[in-house]
Amino acid sequence: MAVKRIVTNIAATRVDIARNFYADVLGLEVVMDLGWIITFAARDTNSDPQISIASEGGSGTSVPDISVEVDDLDEIYERATAAGLPIEYGPAREPWGVTRLYVRDPFGRLVNVLAHH
Repeated sequence: MAVKRIVTNIAATRVDIARNFYADVLGLEVVMDLGWIITFAARDTNSDPQISIASEGGSGTSVPDISVEVDDLDEIYERATAAGLPIEYGPAREPWGVTRLYVRDPFGRLVNVLAHH
């Protein structure tokens, strides 16, 4: 199992105003825009750092504090349940091309763990 990407998520009621700062000022590229979430990335680097601004978490969920993309979501689900961590959402196959689950880290932060299908 490998972590493929980590994205910071910022909850906001108006995601549309994020473009001015993150794209126009910082020069990040919009790599996803679903209306309720916009993800920006720096494409000139080896790691493509990203940040998302979201008014919801999708599918009626809360905005997670962080998203972690992995290559094997089933393994993460097994590890989390074996550790006695409650799964707060999912695993769910989402219409935007990911399967994901929500779990809390030791500090109470909501973590969206996902894999693209």
